[in-house]
Amino acid sequence: MNAPLREEVLKLREPTPQASLPLAAEGVQRFVWEHRYGSMLIEVIGDEVRVDGEVVHPVHSTKPGPAGA
Repeated sequence: MNAPLREEVLKLREPTPQASLPLAAEGVQRFVWEHRYGSMLIEVIGDEVRVDGEVVHPVHSTKPGPAGA
């Protein structure tokens, strides 16, 4: 990925009375992903992953792994 490093504060696109949301928190990793359909907040809390507040469950691949794995 060649995305530029951003400061750890989510800034809104338009002025609002709401305070900026810090992305750093104890035991939680947060990332904001900007794409052509808008922004999404990705949170990793231990083994749980959430996208825009919704839990994401991993999909287990049925493809065989590399030889010897």
